[in-house]
This record gives sequence, C-alpha cells and structure tokens, in this order.
Amino acid sequence: MNTQFITILGSTGSIGVNTLDVIKKNSDHYKVFALTANTQWQRLQHQILEFKPHFAVCFDEKSCHLLRQSLINESVSTKILSGLDGLKKVASDDRADTVVAAIVGAAGLLPTLAAVQTGKKILLANKETLVMAGEYFMEQVRLHQALLLPVDSEHNALFQSLPNHHYSKNVEINWSDFGVTKLVLTASGGPFLEEKLENFASKTPQQACLHPNWKMGRKISVDSATLMNKGLEVIEASYLYNMGPDQIDVVIHPQSIIHSMVNYKDGSVLAELGNPDMRTPIAHVLSWPQRIHSGVDMLDLIKNNHLDFRDVDHLKFPCLKIAYSALRQGGTAPAIINAANEVAVDAFLKEKIAFNEIPNIIHETLNQSDIVNANTLDIILRADNDARQLASKIADTKQSLSREN
Repeated sequence: MNTQFITILGSTGSIGVNTLDVIKKNSDHYKVFALTANTQWQRLQHQILEFKPHFAVCFDEKSCHLLRQSLINESVSTKILSGLDGLKKVASDDRADTVVAAIVGAAGLLPTLAAVQTGKKILLANKETLVMAGEYFMEQVRLHQALLLPVDSEHNALFQSLPNHHYSKNVEINWSDFGVTKLVLTASGGPFLEEKLENFASKTPQQACLHPNWKMGRKISVDSATLMNKGLEVIEASYLYNMGPDQIDVVIHPQSIIHSMVNYKDGSVLAELGNPDMRTPIAHVLSWPQRIHSGVDMLDLIKNNHLDFRDVDHLKFPCLKIAYSALRQGGTAPAIINAANEVAVDAFLKEKIAFNEIPNIIHETLNQSDIVNANTLDIILRADNDARQLASKIADTKQSLSREN
C-alpha cells in the first residue's frame, strides 16, 4: 500500500479526532497533509504539534491569529491559513490524495466541492453537503471523476452491504439491476426514545446531548434527539445511492449494533454489524477496497445477544416526516430544511427556544419558503441564506412568546 496524504476538513470535531486516531495506528501508510478547524485553535495546535501537517487552517480570523501566536516558539513548519479561501486551498491541493469532509453543517459544502472539482478521493462525513446540493453535488462528482465514499456509519453500512465491486466514481449505478429493492437505515432513537411527548418542552441542551451509544458533537447530538439526523440521512442516501424516498425505510434499533441494511428481491437482507465506534467506517473508507486496523474491539455477539427493532413514533419525532416531505418536493426544499434545522438547533443550544419547538421552526420555514429547482450553486446558497433568515425570525417570535408566557 502506497503512502497516502490526507487532508481533514474539520479535524477538531469527533470525526476528525477519530480519523487522526486511525491514521496514527496506521502511520506507515497515511500521513497528514492539512488540518482545519473553525474556532478550536487550542485543539488544532496540539494536532499540529503531533502530526506536523504542511498546512493548518482556522476559518475564524481571530482564532487563526491566536493559533499563529501559540506556534511562534514551536519548531514546526506548518503554514497557517484562514477563512474560506484557506479551506478551499487545502481541499484542492494536488499534494493531498484524500480529503475527509467532516466540517459540521452547511459550512462544509464549498470546501468539499473544491476537493471534488480536483477529482480527489472524498471521505464524506458532512451529510449537509448532499442534503443541500445533492443533485448538483453528485453531478460534480461524476463530471470530475472524484471518488466519493461515505463515512456516516449508516451510509457506510449500506455501502458495505451493497454489491460495491461495481462501484465507479463516474457512473450512476441503478442498484435495482443488482436486485436491490430497499435501503433500511437504523436509528438508535436518541436519548428521548422512552420519554413521553409531553415532557419534551422541558428538555435541556445537556439532556439532549447525552446520546446513549455514540460520542458526537452537540449539533449532531441534538439532531439525533429529534431524529432530524435520520431525516437528513434519508435525503443523503437518496442522492448517494440514487434511490427514491419510497425505497428508503427507517427503523428504530436502540442498541446501534446493526448500522443499516439492504433488502434484495430474493428475500435476502444484508446488514453491517459492529460496535458503535466511528473509527470502523473511517478505517473502511480510508483503506477501501483493502482493510486496516481501526482500534475498535471486535463485536461480542454473546454479550450483545439481544437486538430490538421498532417503528418510528412520528408524533414524538415529526422531523423525520418533514425530511421525507422535503425529499419528495425536491429542488431547494432539502436545503431549506437543513438551514432551518441549523438555526433551530443553535437557538435551542443557546436556550432561546424549547426542544419541542425545533420541528415547528423547520416545518414553518419550509411552508413559508419558495421551492425552486436547485440546478446551480448560486440558487442553492441563496435558498440556504433566505431560509436561515426566515427561520431566525420564526425562532425569535417563539422566544418572545415564551417570555410572555
């Protein structure tokens, strides 16, 4: 195996940290080319000192200044860049073989596109990129012959369960030709699976971020608590695997052992099982089609001998139906709900709105927005911006009403 140089967009988040752990365990084959962060410059500083990348980027200008100051007396040759231009530069640099797209939210779209447009191997952990611009993004992947591999545990499980020896970086595959009838995404149900709906209004950000199985960032933890994370994954799976909404199901599986399944027309169901640790899918796509050590313990089937499945309670978790609706509407609808969700989750984490207002803000934003064809990047970005402004106004109104009551 030749040495690969890796750029990690979002190296200070949970995916980035886990990717660096896998690289460290396989340092003979992988080297870090560039690392990026938004404001977590102290963590980025430690990563620079350990992995000594060619480049490091802080999107936030103030954090970039503090990072530069912190490295003045250190013997590292890492060049420090800032802003969107810095992100796009390291994402598209010819010296990097692989780009891990792990920036959370819509902010990851443009840097990931920059990597795609240079025909790189892209390890996609930023689901919002496909949610916002799925059709356009996949066209760019095929046009520039980039290799797109999924890091999300659910989409990686689908990838492992599909006949991916046919997988090509520039051909749209019709999976039904290979007997595939349905994709089944599993959802843990998050921290409020057994909670009564009437208690949702009193849930705190701290409670929403206590995921029972996975260690994740705050935004994605809240998305898991509302099941919007699964809704975004349904949209991502639709674009990634060219499957319609009626060909994608979601089932609750609290143990998070089966990460997703594929149904075939002969009655077979193929599933990928493993301990809930993101280093497994990261190692898989990093080395695909080969295999490397991830540092994850082998699944103990005797210890984990009880697997439960149940339907989604859509009254408790309406975000999933909103996501399906947006996927069916197409155009800019997925970008709109993604933007509204980011605004609503941020407002909840800042304790401006109640937990149960998150789906209401998303629903109202979608209903009040004009949905148009998402065939250019400008249209997608405009829809994202407009939806953010509208969602912010709706969230402010709900905050004011809450104070009055």
